Amino acid sequence: MTGVNKVILIGNLGAKPEMKYTPSGVPFCKFRIATTERWGTDDKGERKEHTEWHNITAWRRLAEICGQYLDKGTKVYIEGAIRYRQFTGNDGQTKWFTDIQADQMVILTPKGMREQAPEYPEDAGEYPSKPEAAGEKTSSDTELPETLNLDEDVDFF
Repeated sequence: MTGVNKVILIGNLGAKPEMKYTPSGVPFCKFRIATTERWGTDDKGERKEHTEWHNITAWRRLAEICGQYLDKGTKVYIEGAIRYRQFTGNDGQTKWFTDIQADQMVILTPKGMREQAPEYPEDAGEYPSKPEAAGEKTSSDTELPETLNLDEDVDFF
């Protein structure tokens, strides 16, 4: 049996994606998403939470779709694999980076709400999960989310 390297994330983009191209012209798109875990309360009665930032890279057609449709604040489902990269900096120190190579992406923010995504600083936690919390329209006032069909590339055993 071979190994499995699979990551599933649901989070919000911290900034507009960056579209780039390799020297041979292959498109790739880089962006970051935030995922926040919440649990219990602390001594002051405030909710405890922890936010992680994930570096995402999409390639080829998926990169073009991400570059065209994603924006800061968009909630997305990402499925992919962990990739570790290293390089030696100008100071001679080896630096390691963790990246998620996206294989699939589904936009979870309804289409009518994407342009209204609130501005958040990069170090902000979870974006409002309820449209009413951000003063936006509810999902009943908007179109269904635009998605990529996951069933095309998924094999169930």
